[in-house]
Amino acid sequence: MTSDRIRPATRADVPAVEAVTDAAYRHYIERIGLVPMPMEADHAADVAAGKVFVTGDPVIGLVVVEERGDEPPGHLFLESIAVHPDARGTGVGRRLLHFVDAHARARGLHEVRLFTNVLMWENRRLYPRYGYEVVERRADGPYDRVHYRKRLD
Repeated sequence: MTSDRIRPATRADVPAVEAVTDAAYRHYIERIGLVPMPMEADHAADVAAGKVFVTGDPVIGLVVVEERGDEPPGHLFLESIAVHPDARGTGVGRRLLHFVDAHARARGLHEVRLFTNVLMWENRRLYPRYGYEVVERRADGPYDRVHYRKRLD
């Protein structure tokens, strides 16, 4: 049974977080020639730090977010969004992106930032439709990334 509720992940969710992330990102390995960073994340540590929010029972989607910034009010950084391939096209990603905005606002933050690999063209088409604007493109080690921000004012 699937639930529309988005909730903080618990330690019991870690295997599902790993499985959904793997399923969502695995197809990019051949395209970008590298394992996407979300697949290499320490999911247990991210869950323990309160950075992971999940939806579905069983889990079909998740976001990993972190408040960042040296000076107040800072911003919310969207480290990862993952939707299981079986749930694509059902609105899970849209709900998760709206949750990220609401979560940032609830924390008094007025901006969300993220980046995606330049070869993840699906993401590069998606984020502008949700109000994200390109800030820059730059290489970070072996990753060629497009950086985005969304102002929530």
